[in-house]
Amino acid sequence: MAAIRPRRSVLYMPGSNARALEKARDIPADALILDLEDAVAPDAKDAARQQVVDAVRARGFGPREVIVRVNALSTSWGEADVAAVAAARPDAILIPKVSEAGDLLRAAERAPGVALWAMIETPLAILNIAALAGAGRGLACFVMGTNDLVKEMRGEHMKDRANLAAALGLSVMAARAHGLAVIDGVFNDIQDGDGFAAQCRQARAFGFDGKTLIHPSQVGPCNDIFAPSAEEIAAARKIIAAFELPENKGKGAIKLDGRMVEILHADIARRTVALADAIETLT
Repeated sequence: MAAIRPRRSVLYMPGSNARALEKARDIPADALILDLEDAVAPDAKDAARQQVVDAVRARGFGPREVIVRVNALSTSWGEADVAAVAAARPDAILIPKVSEAGDLLRAAERAPGVALWAMIETPLAILNIAALAGAGRGLACFVMGTNDLVKEMRGEHMKDRANLAAALGLSVMAARAHGLAVIDGVFNDIQDGDGFAAQCRQARAFGFDGKTLIHPSQVGPCNDIFAPSAEEIAAARKIIAAFELPENKGKGAIKLDGRMVEILHADIARRTVALADAIETLT
């Protein structure tokens, strides 16, 4: 099994806010997205770019994965963003407004050797999702831009996200088919803790690795929901141990605690334990 990197909580931080970038060093998110796009006003773009590049070069964020969201290549800032950020060598560059595989190929040419994450936030991206997932060239992760998707659909935000279910499901399936991570979109109402928790549980049920966040107060609940519970870890270890017994070697299914357990359950169990172990290394 390939090494697992926890991405339960992925927190956006505005690249133009020096105080926020400093504070981010102590926030227990699994990953940080230093944002040069939506969170930065047009007249602050150049200064924010330099500030983010300096922060990345300083390597002061500990075990957290550091991703920089640049402006789209179609904007007047995009090319300079990618060049400067790629030279600073973050863990990944997040490319917004990705709709076709060519968008990713152009970004990869400008950022050789740096992993790419792709924002999935347009109707065309959903229609092209399989091609996007298979684009290769350093692509490592999809990030859902659900606010933009709803806007482009001319829809409304629904509590159960029924109008996004197809887009969410297709994105998860395309990501898994090509070995990518996939992160759910943001929850907008910071004050609605119950609603946030419900959406995190829904996202986990869909198969997402974690969720993008807009406020540090969302990190703790998100980490808890996307982490395997103590009961899940214990059950997983029990399944692994049972399949490793000499009498069960090579079997596709065994009886455990009165029920049939298949080899696919052992695969799930191994991933559960690997994720729990990886989370432990971050604390």
